[in-house]
Amino acid sequence: MAVTKKRDVRRSVHQAGWITLDGGFAARPCNVLDLSTTGAKLVVEDPTSVSNKMRLAFTRDARTGRNCEVVWRRGKTLGVRFIG
Repeated sequence: MAVTKKRDVRRSVHQAGWITLDGGFAARPCNVLDLSTTGAKLVVEDPTSVSNKMRLAFTRDARTGRNCEVVWRRGKTLGVRFIG
């Protein structure tokens, strides 16, 4: 019998956030649509400027937040998984 992996429950947050790139020197605003213990769904203005690895925070302070990687992209919407 196949085992199905149940996705963590995501909660809708619709909250402003910050994506930090380049070791904390380039912070870009984003909108966090939903959030779970393992990842989040984000909307960014310029998806081409977002690399596959970043830090997501709810303040502009690069020392806060969680490291994540992009697992899917659809237009301006990104799905990220928290790492580390």
